[in-house]
Amino acid sequence: MAIEPDPHLSMVRPVAPHTPQGCEECLRLGSPWVHLRLCLTCGHVGCCDSSPLKHARAHAAVASHPIVEPLEAGEEWRWCYVHEALV
Repeated sequence: MAIEPDPHLSMVRPVAPHTPQGCEECLRLGSPWVHLRLCLTCGHVGCCDSSPLKHARAHAAVASHPIVEPLEAGEEWRWCYVHEALV
């Protein structure tokens, strides 16, 4: 059985991180984060699900931008929040 590629991959664009220094919302709020996730549709930088406020997941839900990748050196993977899977 062939595995179909995630249909949300069509939303991936060449992006630059809006705030490479940290999570956009956490920087405004003065909140800590654990790891950063880059939205591959618009360049939003949000904090991961291990962070207290989970801004990357919130952005994915509100903006309908489901694909992210880590914004950390040495990590290369992509995650789809809709399918809860690596893509």
